[in-house]
Amino acid sequence: MYAVTVTFRIHPGQKDSFLPAMIANARTSQKDEPGCQQFDVCHDGDEVFLYELYDDRAAFDAHLASAHFKAFDAVVTPMIAEKHIRLFEEVIR
Repeated sequence: MYAVTVTFRIHPGQKDSFLPAMIANARTSQKDEPGCQQFDVCHDGDEVFLYELYDDRAAFDAHLASAHFKAFDAVVTPMIAEKHIRLFEEVIR
């Protein structure tokens, strides 16, 4: 298993545009990417937190290369004030 966490701080006034795009990206990832096992979207004000689980690093790389992710990223990048990504490899199951 490969876990990814992402924390976004969204520019003020952009959350109502960002969240629908983020939710669509998460749903498409779970529906169309066989290696995506979980994709949770949480928020607290202008901070959005993602928790994603993939089969392995290759599945996450496939997510980053997908057309839907690239389109999502192009739309939301101007809305993001800060972005922090953490990547975790499973030690034992």
